[in-house]
Amino acid sequence: MPDASEPRNIVIVGGGIIGCTSAYFLTRHLLYDPAKHKITILEASKIAGGASGKAGGLLALWAYPASIVPLSYKLHAELAAEHNGASRWGYRQIHCGQLSATGSPTSKFTNGTSDSLSLQKRDEKAIGKLRAAGIPADLDWFSPTAVRSYDEMGDPSTTAQVHPYQFTTSMAALAEAAGVKVITNARVTALNTAGDKVESVTYTDSASTSHTLPTTDIIVAAGPWTQRVFPPAPISGMRAHSVTIRPSRPVSAYAIFTSITLPAQGTRRAQHVSPEIYARPNEEIYACGEGDKLVPLPETTADVETDERRCKDIVEQVGAVSPELRDGEVLVRQACYLPNVDGPGGPLVGKTGVKGLILAAGHTCWGIQNGPGTGKLVSEFVFDGEAKSAKIGGLDPRKVL
Repeated sequence: MPDASEPRNIVIVGGGIIGCTSAYFLTRHLLYDPAKHKITILEASKIAGGASGKAGGLLALWAYPASIVPLSYKLHAELAAEHNGASRWGYRQIHCGQLSATGSPTSKFTNGTSDSLSLQKRDEKAIGKLRAAGIPADLDWFSPTAVRSYDEMGDPSTTAQVHPYQFTTSMAALAEAAGVKVITNARVTALNTAGDKVESVTYTDSASTSHTLPTTDIIVAAGPWTQRVFPPAPISGMRAHSVTIRPSRPVSAYAIFTSITLPAQGTRRAQHVSPEIYARPNEEIYACGEGDKLVPLPETTADVETDERRCKDIVEQVGAVSPELRDGEVLVRQACYLPNVDGPGGPLVGKTGVKGLILAAGHTCWGIQNGPGTGKLVSEFVFDGEAKSAKIGGLDPRKVL
């Protein structure tokens, strides 16, 4: 076990959800002493600038990997109870299901200017069609002529959500309040070692001035940029686009995985698409499409390119099955990169073979879900020398480094 009586200089590389929850739980560890222990987050652009601010925010006991999910799901509930997460970052329990539908042809998104009538009060015939397809009574914001079937994946006992940007920035703020120093626009250029242990971290600021921080512990939590910082890590990035829409009327709390058949329209052939649609508590709906690797990973989250055509496709896809979305207002069009482990399994959480160097990356689309659990485990690796809250031997980075 590390000697907690000795001063520690802990540097976290990355200001996404994993870095921010790691900072938070380090300050909550029983052995943390702000008089002896210094914790610094180095973020290349801004806190939650990437996927941690632009993801869907779905939480589920049926997510993966099973070694972390139960711990992290439980911690989400505890954090929300302790810090008023319902109002601070939109924490709430929800329903989740798989919906199969055939979309109606669409030519444009109306941005709230349509004269279509709201379907808030559907006639009995329409309601009957939804019930015949197995649709819950309160999931009434999909077209009854489009829906083919519905299967429940999770209920409020197993599924919840947060607003990713609000949650990640709140974790950073709570960590700062406990003594963590956050440095943004700090691009890490080197992890320096002396023999078999870490010695310092070098980074450049927005003025291209180089700085070196002495360290006893380094946590690499740079998401898809992890390999840029720590080359042996088999982590790559996949670009993902999403939009947020204010629906034409308030909708019920559901996260929907879709399977939509779009008819041929003009020169476009019939196609099958599967956008995900998450209703949020602030009269906002998040929708995302499939990923791509067409554009290489840029220098920082600030340099990510958004393909407007891909965002338009998502808008048309969800509008083809929901009048409430078709007649809503598009609020945000955005893109980010998700971190993937090159090979089976993931994420990678734990020791690396270099004394004092902890890796916590490769969480794919479940980074928000597994952020608190990962952060707590990272704090245990630093102060206890091992993971205590969960058995995560299968996620050991040394197996692939």
